[in-house]
Amino acid sequence: MTLLTASLALLLMQVGPNPSTGAMPGIPEELADRPPREGAADPVAPARLGSCLRQAANTPQAALDYAQAWRETASTDLEMAQSSHCLGLALVQLGRLSEAREIFELASAEAPVDNLAYSARLTAMAGNAALSQQDLDSALDLLDRAGGKALAAGDGALAADLRVDLARVLVRLDRPEDAAAALTEAREADGDDPQAWLLSATLSRRLSRLGEAEEQIERAALLSPRSAQVGLEAGVIAALSGREFDARGSFNSVLEVAPDSPQAEQARTYLSQLDASE
Repeated sequence: MTLLTASLALLLMQVGPNPSTGAMPGIPEELADRPPREGAADPVAPARLGSCLRQAANTPQAALDYAQAWRETASTDLEMAQSSHCLGLALVQLGRLSEAREIFELASAEAPVDNLAYSARLTAMAGNAALSQQDLDSALDLLDRAGGKALAAGDGALAADLRVDLARVLVRLDRPEDAAAALTEAREADGDDPQAWLLSATLSRRLSRLGEAEEQIERAALLSPRSAQVGLEAGVIAALSGREFDARGSFNSVLEVAPDSPQAEQARTYLSQLDASE
């Protein structure tokens, strides 16, 4: 077997779905199907919200009643938004996603005008509720708006995270070029986000842009040198680029940092493919 044949085999065996069939190619499951975000409360008055959110996670019906009563006595925009925030999460726990989405959008509108980052998080939660309902078009609009708010708020880390979410939806809609653009915005918003660089490399590789993929995975490796997922992707890119020595090094690094992980199992398979090519 030639190295080229082995490389093609590696590509076919790479974990993660094809971009035309659903989720972002090659990303971890927890990113491919992320649950609605809880977001972060404003530091001015987090105690009551935190208590309500814990209640929503354990006894959602009780949290629903509590949040509704809280809304009746709320005296500030922040309290109104926080009570809606908790109400929305209780509805999510109860499986009432359509109502939750509406409440999260309401909460986002109620958030204080000087707390745009909190409004962005709440809009993103509405987007994730839409995503859970498989309403991709609505999720796309909401996540795009959420990312725009985060950028306007100057919260680079949040903006990057939300642009990654946007890219994930765009891939599911079979719009890989738009997804690549969203990931570019994510990297520009927070150049130290290893996830944005990893997913950029994965998508570039799937689009056969190996030069870009190599640069992006190198940056991801600098930011997260002990990530098994980064090591695995780096090995696949190296193999497809004809750099067998580098590919072996990357796959072996996965075995060192996470020997019992799914990524290690995949790395062993890839190494066997390379061995068969000799």
